[in-house]
Amino acid sequence: MTTATDRLSAASRAAIASPDCYIDGRWETGRGPATTKLDPSTGAPLGEFHTADREQVERAIAAARRSFDSGVWSRRSPAERSEVMFRLLDLLREDYELLTEVVVADVGTPISFARPMQLDGALANFEWFARAAATGPDGWFEKGLPVDMEGLPSASSLIRQPAGAVGAITAYNFPFTIAAWKLGGALAAGCSVVLLPSPRAALSTVALFRTIEKLDLPEGVVNLVLGDEEAGRLLSTDPAVDLVTFTGSAAVGAKVMGQAAPSLKKVVLELGGKSANLLLPGVDFAGIISPVIDRLVTNAGQRCGATSRILVQREELDDFRREAERYFGSLKVGDPWEEDTKVGALIDERHRESVRAYVDRALAEGAEVLAGSTEENPLPGFYLNPLLLIGLDNGSEFAQEEQFGPVGLVIPYDTVDEAVSIANDSRYGLNANVCGETLPAIEVARRINAGTVTINGGGRIRPDAPWGGYGQSGVGREAGNEGFREFFEIKHVQWPL
Repeated sequence: MTTATDRLSAASRAAIASPDCYIDGRWETGRGPATTKLDPSTGAPLGEFHTADREQVERAIAAARRSFDSGVWSRRSPAERSEVMFRLLDLLREDYELLTEVVVADVGTPISFARPMQLDGALANFEWFARAAATGPDGWFEKGLPVDMEGLPSASSLIRQPAGAVGAITAYNFPFTIAAWKLGGALAAGCSVVLLPSPRAALSTVALFRTIEKLDLPEGVVNLVLGDEEAGRLLSTDPAVDLVTFTGSAAVGAKVMGQAAPSLKKVVLELGGKSANLLLPGVDFAGIISPVIDRLVTNAGQRCGATSRILVQREELDDFRREAERYFGSLKVGDPWEEDTKVGALIDERHRESVRAYVDRALAEGAEVLAGSTEENPLPGFYLNPLLLIGLDNGSEFAQEEQFGPVGLVIPYDTVDEAVSIANDSRYGLNANVCGETLPAIEVARRINAGTVTINGGGRIRPDAPWGGYGQSGVGREAGNEGFREFFEIKHVQWPL
């Protein structure tokens, strides 16, 4: 049988081979059920991994707890931790092509997108945390407060200390960048970690840990277990875990929060979105159509920040339709290994069917196709043609639920005030974009309830800026100073004068 590994180098094949769990400084095969991972672009087998059983997950937690309490990493100086993390950065750069190959095969991300967004994004975040490891969030680990002369005169100091043993649960769509947010922040702070990746992209994380293993960190500082909902429950409930950081859907995030509640552990959740792309009146559609549609369809729409509600002034709908039809006609959907492919496959058949069902229900509800195609894609693998619908209001299921695919809805508006109201009429508040002249667009951006708002497409997701959102888009932040702070407890030390 032809397998997806035929397209990988020998080094890449070795990086995703069993054993697949890394516990207390050693590789071992999971003792749970075996899972065959399929290449999204072909449906052919990519590899097999074994999930960890309960004892292995518990042992990984115990290893993280022991290593943190012993101080083998947590009590190293900030400069030492920074030096180790810069070594990790060098190792990741050495394995750049290997990791690129793996994520293309594992996630289905087109290679031209995988390099800047999957690899370069992760490297930028690891580098930011490597620098921050030496200085601390906002440039300090400890600082004095002004002398308090009210009542009994006293002096004070604020001290940041690592939060402890971390349970990190990652999503499949950007396995390296999400791991960088969690592993990078935890290691820079001095925490120990048990990482549980989504089984949909577990092989990418296994390959990442093959690189991390070369650091020769003290045993128990970093641990990898593969598993499913039960493994996540163990991480969320075990009192030996001080902090759970999770990236994924709002529904699962709510479960994680509920499971963590009895032990009152700290929880950081980066969840879903149903983000708006507000096109102000008079905008040049020809000039902005590429960033508008790209933010919907890249990574096959499997982006929590995808701007999948496109708000267009009613009088300009015909002009927008012409540009959208033209641009959708230019999108190459296909083989992720070809440099000109823009849209790859969805992660697996189950997810493709979920997105299709949303589209079918929307069409049954009265939606019409504005651009793209509802025809079945003939390619092998789990492809879904990009699609823009129109004809449903913002209260519809399609406008309120996250499809996580290359499909979106155009919603007309009459006034900018109405458009802002539509943008904010969502239980999510992760991301948004405003297109128009810069200064007016910035004023509109201030009115949108979202953790990130770009203007005319903005730029990359910066490693020094926070990522997270309002409402059901999560709790806390990842990346940047705000994300780094999540991995600390803060202590106030005070003494009389």
